[in-house]
Amino acid sequence: MAKNQGKHILIVDDETNIRHSLQKVLEREGYSVRVAATAEEALELLKKRKFQVVLSDQKLPGMSGLDLLRKIKEMNPATEVVLITGYGTVETAVEAMKEGAYDFINKPFKRIMITKAVAKALEKQALSEENRYLRSRLLEPIQPENIIAKSSAMTKIMELVQRVAPLVSTVLITGESGTGKEVIARAIHRLSPRRNKQFVAINCGAIPENLLESELFGHVKGSFTGAVRDKEGFFKVASGGTLFLDEIGNVPVNLQVKLLRAIEEKAIIPVGGTQPIPVDIRIIAATNRNLEEQVESGLFREDLFYRLNVVGIELPPLRERQEDILPLAHYFIEKNRKILGKNIRGLTPEAEDVLLHYPWKGNIRELENVIERAMILCDEAFLRREDLPANMCSAADPEIFFNGNLKEAVHRFEKKFIMRTLLKTKNDKRLAAQQLGLSLSSLYRKLTELGIEGESK
Repeated sequence: MAKNQGKHILIVDDETNIRHSLQKVLEREGYSVRVAATAEEALELLKKRKFQVVLSDQKLPGMSGLDLLRKIKEMNPATEVVLITGYGTVETAVEAMKEGAYDFINKPFKRIMITKAVAKALEKQALSEENRYLRSRLLEPIQPENIIAKSSAMTKIMELVQRVAPLVSTVLITGESGTGKEVIARAIHRLSPRRNKQFVAINCGAIPENLLESELFGHVKGSFTGAVRDKEGFFKVASGGTLFLDEIGNVPVNLQVKLLRAIEEKAIIPVGGTQPIPVDIRIIAATNRNLEEQVESGLFREDLFYRLNVVGIELPPLRERQEDILPLAHYFIEKNRKILGKNIRGLTPEAEDVLLHYPWKGNIRELENVIERAMILCDEAFLRREDLPANMCSAADPEIFFNGNLKEAVHRFEKKFIMRTLLKTKNDKRLAAQQLGLSLSSLYRKLTELGIEGESK
């Protein structure tokens, strides 16, 4: 049977007829079967290959089946053992089960008893293997997906993400629009003990002010015109998980008081309600505004700001993490290849130059849109400069090198040139040093001087 292919069974019996009879029965079921006449012979086979199930006679010459069971469990606890005996007693069966035997079959037996015992033992073995795999995955650090962190700035941020994820502390993520604040928030959730619960994202700036309280805390039927039934708010929906409050700077001041109380008391009162409802959520907030300036101008409550900013994460704009530009571009190319049905494998050097020199006011979101647009227009294997927007190509001219004093311009040029060489050599520093005309030690010194830590690891 096809379903039993790849399942290896070992039969151990000193009686030739029984040994070969059992082998034929199990081979007809599709199993791969090996046989041994003694426990010692069986142990040699077990050293050479993995068997899911061992079917052994209890009475063997030399080492007994019970002793063989103990040895097998020492070698590989996952292997299931079924013992067969013509001299079975309750005491022997109990002892065998204590030592880890899956089943204990008395002679004489019917063929169906053997096939059922083996099938059930395989089910248990497969379940045990799955449980061990799942436990090992739970113990492994979970890596957040879709985050490119080649630059030293992003490497440090991801180290912070790893440290704060297991906690319940509130996190405030700041940065320009398009820098990936929600991606970081999802990474924190994915790495946290709450990862199997909901991640609920709400854009506070996209909901009308008169509806925001109801969306956050819910409402009871009849509390206002149009409230025809009870409604759960996002705080309740996210209970047990993570609530991501994006554009938190847009929350009106009168609602900030209720938001602060909900966070501190871990309870909400729906609009029109009177009784607090306990909620268990982790709050992550984000904004592209300067909340400290809003606090000074009276637009944001100081106590709420400090309650949200227990752990602050500031995302740098893309123009300040240039080591990530090309890896992000290649990630977006791979992401869109199947979606757009394009066999585009990368970028030409000229296109790479444009991406590296462009100021990226829209940050990662703008880069993703540019790559998607270029892929739609491109019919070649590599994205070219002419596939990119014309205004982008003119804005990407290396005028940056003519800003500031000579020393600053040389510093910027050296950094870009070395980064570009490292990308071309796929971070092979020995090859990069050769292409740059430097010794390997000189290259490492330059990496330190220019602050290219992310590439020098």
